[in-house]
Amino acid sequence: MLLSNPFTHDPRVYNEAISLHKAGHDVTVIGWDRGSQHPEKEIIDNIQVVRTRNTGYMRILPYDIFRLRPWWRQLYKTGKLLHEKNPFDAVHCHDLDTLPAGVQLKNKLGIDLVYDAHEIWGYMVARDIPQWWANHFLRKESKLAPRADHIITVAEPHQSYFKKMGCGKVTLVRNSKPLASMEYQPPSNKVTTLIYIGGLNNSRFLLEAIDICKDLDNIHFTIAGFGSIESDIKELASKISNVNFLGKISMSEVLPLTLKADIIHCVFNPSNKNNQIGPPNKVFEAMATGRPVLATKDIYSGDLVDKYQMGQTVKFDHEDYTKALIKLRDDPQLREKLGKNALEAAKGEFNWEVQEARLLDTYNDLGVKNG
Repeated sequence: MLLSNPFTHDPRVYNEAISLHKAGHDVTVIGWDRGSQHPEKEIIDNIQVVRTRNTGYMRILPYDIFRLRPWWRQLYKTGKLLHEKNPFDAVHCHDLDTLPAGVQLKNKLGIDLVYDAHEIWGYMVARDIPQWWANHFLRKESKLAPRADHIITVAEPHQSYFKKMGCGKVTLVRNSKPLASMEYQPPSNKVTTLIYIGGLNNSRFLLEAIDICKDLDNIHFTIAGFGSIESDIKELASKISNVNFLGKISMSEVLPLTLKADIIHCVFNPSNKNNQIGPPNKVFEAMATGRPVLATKDIYSGDLVDKYQMGQTVKFDHEDYTKALIKLRDDPQLREKLGKNALEAAKGEFNWEVQEARLLDTYNDLGVKNG
């Protein structure tokens, strides 16, 4: 597996690697440790992890997006060396920012290539770079993705996107989670607890939600994660009695903390094209734990929440969010009803066991033998 992060906080990649290992495959993850903060090699739950680090040349470049080309060369060389020591049968690329190296390994080594598109990468980076540059990555994906032997992706809009591109085999493997329990477990908080765990940036309505919560009684807002507004959230939490910031937490803590909460915050800016079609982890964590969600109206995640009647959908604004939060705060019976609906959705389509079977079918279809 090729991955553009150090493999410390990526639940999708972790779940897939563990599922493949359980099925008898040997899995190595080659990650990118930009800050040289983690061991170059280690074993995590029987998964071999090899981390590349920025070279001196890469460190003098101002942004990670400028480091992609030299990193692709480094990633290719690392994969080739590992193959020479212990030949592997397939290369599994997580997102477009690993795909060029994966295509090169496929061509050089004659192995199968799986492209795992967590996002439409060009849509995602469009919020940080000029549109003409984002379009460059969209064109790059249209050239490289059809070279994959199989594509897996996260939601129906992504599946349609790749099929329209001419990609032959496109399988849906959602970001669903293992169920915390088959039975609904009511929370036991004396104060209604709202929680958000994930990336911290301005598209997640977090600073706005903090501002709303500070003026409400019987609400406690717990936030965990890391990102561009981390220091802002930490400073606000230090001054506001009903806001608690946990910082970066381990993947193993996410579902237990979610289970303890009453309401899940999942409000993303609908003006971002990636948010319009993206299925956030928060929705699947809510399903797995049986908790109601506050989500954005009229985007993919909000449509899921409405379809399965598992929360409240709101406009991306102060007034609508406040009304919905107060409604959920003041009606524990409604929270329980919506939470039970969320859990029922997880018992059907939206659990990791269903997704795991699709992942393993993909590798069986390729003829990649385990053991």
